[in-house]
Amino acid sequence: MISVKNLHKSFGRLDVLNGIDLEVEKGKVIVVIGPSGSGKTTFLRCLNVLESPTSGTIQIADQQLNFNGAVTKKEITLFRRLTGMVFQGYNLFPHMTALENVMEGPVIVKKEAKEKARQMSEQMLQKVGLFDRKDYYPSQLSGGQQQRVGIARALAMEPKVMLFDEPTSALDPELVGEVLTAMKSLAQEGMTMIVVTHEMKFAKEVADEVIFIDKGVIVERDVPENIFTNPKEERTRRFLNLIQ
Repeated sequence: MISVKNLHKSFGRLDVLNGIDLEVEKGKVIVVIGPSGSGKTTFLRCLNVLESPTSGTIQIADQQLNFNGAVTKKEITLFRRLTGMVFQGYNLFPHMTALENVMEGPVIVKKEAKEKARQMSEQMLQKVGLFDRKDYYPSQLSGGQQQRVGIARALAMEPKVMLFDEPTSALDPELVGEVLTAMKSLAQEGMTMIVVTHEMKFAKEVADEVIFIDKGVIVERDVPENIFTNPKEERTRRFLNLIQ
């Protein structure tokens, strides 16, 4: 489903990604861990081209972008539709209800008929356990509920891959569980997911594989049991000793 080859990203003289190679099979859940500033978020933002890589190739499903040459805006727009991204912040439109927030993408971007978009958006809210809040405005929702609306909004675009960038980091501790439960449900349904998180319990329970990134490279990749109980690399061990 995902193939990344020799991906580099620099901001001026600062090299943030230094040759990422990654293959992800359809339906797999990959959790990305690593210290702050290691390149985790930049990697996610390159996957859906919110950041344009300096060089390398990214393929999702049957579409490939080659950043070793010129890439057009049209190619990026079509490619971006393959991914749904959930950010740390909820980024909901405050003047729209939960349902209207979810409908916005299908209607405006995909030009779908409003009734079709409404039906699908209601299904997505049902999927994240918020159908009964469909007519609530963001200000009437808790942080966890707003984040679940954000997940429904991303799903409404029918992505091939879901990308999560620290989706629970802005939440109060008691609200984290409801978002992680929604994500677990997606994993069980076979959605291909890449999740950047500090929620190690989630990584242990849901990930097919865990990737440790440091200084813009993949230092180690393995099943959760091996990563958390017997990491091969000293850098991985040092990181886990600090957070566990």
